[in-house]
Amino acid sequence: MQFTAHLFTLNAVAIVHSPRREPTDDFWGGLRSRIVFDPERFTPESLAELETFSHIEVVFVFHLYREEDAETRSRRPRSRDDWPKAGIFAQRNKHRPNRLGVSRARVLRVAGQSLEVEGLDAVNGTPVLDVKPWFVEFGPRGDVRQPAWVTELMRDYYCK
Repeated sequence: MQFTAHLFTLNAVAIVHSPRREPTDDFWGGLRSRIVFDPERFTPESLAELETFSHIEVVFVFHLYREEDAETRSRRPRSRDDWPKAGIFAQRNKHRPNRLGVSRARVLRVAGQSLEVEGLDAVNGTPVLDVKPWFVEFGPRGDVRQPAWVTELMRDYYCK
């Protein structure tokens, strides 16, 4: 099987405005942010009915990290020796090959071309590539499992 790399050009649809300036590993709970859409490309009509959803998914770029620093192999999450080495695709680490992040956030309010959310783990100035409403039907089907180290890693992630 031959692999052919494809190059894509994506333009941000919005920018995150957040009190959080530095990407840290924990305590994203309760954080309120605004996602401000590009007013030259989008009107309030682009966000019509979004306030009827409780949550959204946000696709964004880890813009504070250099592409050359991306992980491609396995590593110990958070450099913890008591956790196993896991491949980059078995983690949600910010040093990803394409520097893409995906997060879910609670919708608080839609106002014009901005969206107020809670619990978005993206820092101020983060370019947003897409926003999608969360549909229950797109959630996992069947039993969900994860290793114990993930549960431990996420213990304080959404704490206030």
